[in-house]
Amino acid sequence: MPSPDRLAAFALASFVLIVIPGPAVLFAISRALAYGRRVALTSVVGGAVGSFTAATAVAVGVGVGAIVQTSAVVYTVIKLAGAAYLIYLGVQAIRHRRALREAFEAQAAPIGGGRTLVQGFIVGVTNPKTVVFFAAILPQFVDPSAGHASLQMVVLGAVFAVIALAMDSVWGVAAGTVRSWFARSARHLDLVGGAAGLTMVGLGVGLAVSGRKD
Repeated sequence: MPSPDRLAAFALASFVLIVIPGPAVLFAISRALAYGRRVALTSVVGGAVGSFTAATAVAVGVGVGAIVQTSAVVYTVIKLAGAAYLIYLGVQAIRHRRALREAFEAQAAPIGGGRTLVQGFIVGVTNPKTVVFFAAILPQFVDPSAGHASLQMVVLGAVFAVIALAMDSVWGVAAGTVRSWFARSARHLDLVGGAAGLTMVGLGVGLAVSGRKD
């Protein structure tokens, strides 16, 4: 198991990433505006399961857990590639900062709850910022002295999924509850998108210059 300090640090890093509006948030918002809070929360559950599946795949299937303990060179390459991609995503978020407003204004075709759950899962398991986070950042919070790196990563992935479930649910419930308020304050969402991009860039730069937590 990761140490309490590493677990707390990882939870904080996860919160910072999750709170930034991304594909999962936009999907939850669009479902809330089109169908209400119940369908939005169903999509959020699917997304949380998808993110945990992605973390498990990174830890076990892809073998990043072994890389943490055996290859500092390969790990560094993965970390720098992840940092570059995070910066890219941040720049894209700044360029397309109106995407959050568009999600609130969009209207979706009718869809069943089961299908929304599946779609939420797909969004969660393929979310690029989440996959990059798991591949490049999650390993830094593994305690090599504790052993079982892959198991530690699975536990951390579960922590991430729980935080994502809580935070994305807040977005979904808020979108379903205060739709009229956001409609009157649409320009504020552009500022949210721009701030999200700057935060993502900062996260990427921080990752690039950080060292391993050995």
